[in-house]
Amino acid sequence: MVIGAGRAPWRREADVTIVRREVLTLPGVELGPANPLPPLRTLDEMHELDERSKEGLPLDMSRQIGYRPLRSVLPERILDGYGRDRAPVTLDTIVIENDRLRATVLPGLGGRIASLFHKPTGRELLYRNPVFQPADFALNGAWFSGGIEWNIGATGHTTLSCAPVHAARVTAPDGGEMLRLWEWERLRDLPFQVDLWLPDGSDFLYVGVRIRNPHEKPAPVYWWSNIAVPEERRVLAPAAEAWHFGYERSLRRVPVPEFDGADRTYPLNSTYPADYFYEVEDGRRRWIAALDDAGHGLVQTSTDLLRGRKLFVWGSGTGGRRWQRWLTEPGTGGYAEIQAGLARTQLEHVRLEAAGEFSWLEAYGPLTASAETVHSHHSQADWDGAVEEVERRLAEALPRADVDAAYAAWRPSADTEPGERLAVGSGWGALEVLRTGEKLTGTPFDEAMLGDEQAPWRELLESGALPEPRRVGPPGPSLVAPAWRDMLETAPARPLSEYHLGVAQWHAGDRAQAVRSWERGLELAPSLWPFLRCLAVADAADGHAERAADRYTEAFDDLCAERRDDGAVWVAATASLGREAISALLAVGRVTAARGVWDRLHASTRARGRFRLLEAELLVAEGELAAARAVFAAGFEVADLREGAETIGELWAKAAPGEPLPDTYDFRMRPPASTPAD
Repeated sequence: MVIGAGRAPWRREADVTIVRREVLTLPGVELGPANPLPPLRTLDEMHELDERSKEGLPLDMSRQIGYRPLRSVLPERILDGYGRDRAPVTLDTIVIENDRLRATVLPGLGGRIASLFHKPTGRELLYRNPVFQPADFALNGAWFSGGIEWNIGATGHTTLSCAPVHAARVTAPDGGEMLRLWEWERLRDLPFQVDLWLPDGSDFLYVGVRIRNPHEKPAPVYWWSNIAVPEERRVLAPAAEAWHFGYERSLRRVPVPEFDGADRTYPLNSTYPADYFYEVEDGRRRWIAALDDAGHGLVQTSTDLLRGRKLFVWGSGTGGRRWQRWLTEPGTGGYAEIQAGLARTQLEHVRLEAAGEFSWLEAYGPLTASAETVHSHHSQADWDGAVEEVERRLAEALPRADVDAAYAAWRPSADTEPGERLAVGSGWGALEVLRTGEKLTGTPFDEAMLGDEQAPWRELLESGALPEPRRVGPPGPSLVAPAWRDMLETAPARPLSEYHLGVAQWHAGDRAQAVRSWERGLELAPSLWPFLRCLAVADAADGHAERAADRYTEAFDDLCAERRDDGAVWVAATASLGREAISALLAVGRVTAARGVWDRLHASTRARGRFRLLEAELLVAEGELAAARAVFAAGFEVADLREGAETIGELWAKAAPGEPLPDTYDFRMRPPASTPAD
């Protein structure tokens, strides 16, 4: 049965929706421990505009691009402890299904929908990644491709990409079962929820989303629902223009579907990775679809608040193909992403007033249209006809009025208290609720959710003092929000309090005070290296490269004297600090000292791809170019290679001047500077 006009999509005829736990086993890797060093450096995000591209933009877009962009990922930690040697891994899943659709959700990985399967046709509607392979695409590192991802926080992939979220059964608007996912997003300190609902007989999965601002000041909000689809599709949206963003960091308005001699609504017709943000006219229905040669595929639509629509393509070039193989299994097909967001582009953040909320409803389902009409692309009129055809088929399958009515029916259910808990997320939301006394209907953050990481902060909240650790080890995560910074400033001046206070002050932009806090803590601390490392970062940021190298050397010496070699956290700390120290020493030409740090890294660390690359860099600095080329020839894979990074190619150019970069190391996401962007 297909939902159509004349039948309210929330009306209950039979309770056939099922929500159940399952497990999924597939080739993958463990995430490994989080990087224990606080991420003090400025955010390295590819989606930033050069200044020239900001000229002439619409006023609302320009204002939102400049509205409180993120500068660091504190208080989060970087996830970079994974590798690429895959073995079977088991992932917990929650399945929600009716007689038409089956959605498989990964509550331990941001609540991502890994699969959306249409039973009557036997078709998978999404790109379903056959492996779990993290890569360095999220704001805080680990991310993986495939499925439907809920992106909240700031420009880039959410820090919750590989983090657990809370999940529970909830009563749906039709009286059946609904799956609720919720968490506390820490970059902006905002709670959010995602409600998944399958009405009886519906070919469409409904997704109700709510973001709340419980604070006394406005907050910047970012949301994009990212939908991976097989790239052998044509992507259609109701637009005649789009904003093209390439990895040369420029934004320009281009016609749809064709510009620079190619129809860009086919993902493989672009050479380089690129974003196309569609300019959908106000008042027009919001939707985006990806259809195959036979006219079959997926459509996404929503209520009007979710205004933006986007296509991301990897393109057909060497770098894009390499990334596709990197993120999945070779030979399994590539993917593109169709997306929906709160703003025109992903470069923008939208203002959410104090005590306010954003809420909307999305719908995902199958769509079939005339293949001849959809794939006719000889003229602009053909594009208009293809859009009209898809819009007509969508109206038949799911009228716009039904989406609005479903939203109105769901909205009161957003406050329904969850029933049986199906998965547990973090304790950070519970800590914030404990601090503020705020009650958030529908998304409980109970004291029972508090864990070991929150324990010292709860003590600070209740006693006014942060406890010193009972045994030596890397410091735990810092909190940097103003309320916690205020508490740290009035807490007894113990070493750990000074350390965390410095991190919070650094995050607030008060670098001079941060340095003073770290220097005070250093005088009394039993463990020196955490303070010395922070001071080294501060020196480097201020242009004092020699002093930064000195402090890194002292910090690494202290860590080696203190570390316990049998623990994963100590190995991670040694690897992270050693990597930073080597880079700082090479930056000032202290090659022998850098080699001394390298020699004291754990053998397992030196064998990792990231450190094989670092070894090649050391060899180039030592003038051993043949030995550096031998490292490349032996082969290595940098598991946490950053999206858009060109470090491998740059080092190859030094090790093998004039020789072309081998394809296996070619991850370039932008054209050479001498040619126009594609």
